[in-house]
Amino acid sequence: MTSTFVLTLIVLCASILQAGTGFGFAMMAIPFLLLILSPHDAIQLNIILCLLITIIMTYKIRNEVNKENLIRLIKGSLIGVLPGFLIFVFLDVQPLKIFVSILILTSTALLIAKVKIKESNAKGLLTGILSGLLTTSIGMPGPPLLIYFAGAKIDKAVLRSTTMAYFVFICSVSLLLQLSMYNIAKNIWLSTLWSIPFMLIGIYLGERLYTRLDQQLFYKVIYWVLLLTGIYLLITTIVG
Repeated sequence: MTSTFVLTLIVLCASILQAGTGFGFAMMAIPFLLLILSPHDAIQLNIILCLLITIIMTYKIRNEVNKENLIRLIKGSLIGVLPGFLIFVFLDVQPLKIFVSILILTSTALLIAKVKIKESNAKGLLTGILSGLLTTSIGMPGPPLLIYFAGAKIDKAVLRSTTMAYFVFICSVSLLLQLSMYNIAKNIWLSTLWSIPFMLIGIYLGERLYTRLDQQLFYKVIYWVLLLTGIYLLITTIVG
């Protein structure tokens, strides 16, 4: 019962953040899912739920998606997913996690200091490459997108919708890679079904939250998510 309650609370909170901002499901869910599930089960459940919520949300806000940015991200991710997968299978990902955590914290500090990133085809493609690589190596596609979009001061509606649409693609790729290597256990499917009602409640509450976030507050949320992600990744890698 305790595990079930914790699971529903995790899914509810992570869904609110994802629906309200367009990102953050994995960043919030994974650390807490690891407290009640094995790493393998936690990653699979996270991928499935993240895919479901992004499909639902992308359909609802599909007209706000910046298709040019989305195509760049997808093209870049196709370049990055295979190297990331090979790193996950054959190499120690601990040094990569430390490097990524330092990169996230440094980039966030620069963003807070009002350093701007100018949009370009090359930078959008590079963001997709890094996101694809981090997705299949350590399970975190979001940070490169947030750093790039926050630095370019993308409108919050475009950021949310484009990120959601991209996550539909990258989560689908991640799920296919998981299925190619492992079976998905019955308890994961049962946990998914149990979580869906709370995910839907989280979507509803997240949409209410989104309407209350102006552009400035929206980016403050991004900075906090990035900071906490970088700190969490650094500490858990060193301690682990």
